[in-house]
Amino acid sequence: MAIDRTPVLKRCRQLGIEPSVLGYTTKESKREPKRRRKESEYGQQLREKQKAKFIYGVLEKQFRSYFKRAKAMEGVTGENLLTILESRLDNVVFRLGFARTRKEARQAVTHAHFTVNGRSVDIPSYRVRPGDVIAVAPKAKELLVIKSALVSNERVAVPAWLEVDIEKLQGSVSSLPTRDQIDLDINEQLIVELYSK
Repeated sequence: MAIDRTPVLKRCRQLGIEPSVLGYTTKESKREPKRRRKESEYGQQLREKQKAKFIYGVLEKQFRSYFKRAKAMEGVTGENLLTILESRLDNVVFRLGFARTRKEARQAVTHAHFTVNGRSVDIPSYRVRPGDVIAVAPKAKELLVIKSALVSNERVAVPAWLEVDIEKLQGSVSSLPTRDQIDLDINEQLIVELYSK
């Protein structure tokens, strides 16, 4: 399996992303990336695609298959793509606050620390559906990683399309997210234009 080993903060600076989007820190970055010349249209499209791939931790082959699936769905392709990315299990675990970062959530899912509707799931790309209940597995309830994420001062706000019950260590998907519920600074139209060439 391919792994992206780029230093996170360096990549954030390159793509113009705040590290807090990934769950790393809440400090605002004061340095703007230097642009030596005007970026071409292709460069802007490529940057948006790289930004989306980096935020969700998806590599090119999987991202392209998500795009094909989004294109085949009814509705706006770019919004469908972001909905598919948001409904990944590792992202939902991060959004519920059971992990501090998406990478941490991905590892916890891979180690089968979470269940979906009472069944153990160890696939980070598993797509959740409305009505699914995501819970911490009984064997993982005492894990330090999950406990520290729950008591962290830098907890992310749970989006409106998810409901969380901290006492029971579980959350549920009330509906799939719409574009205005996804708070990321991604211009999905540029990604659609890039893949439409």
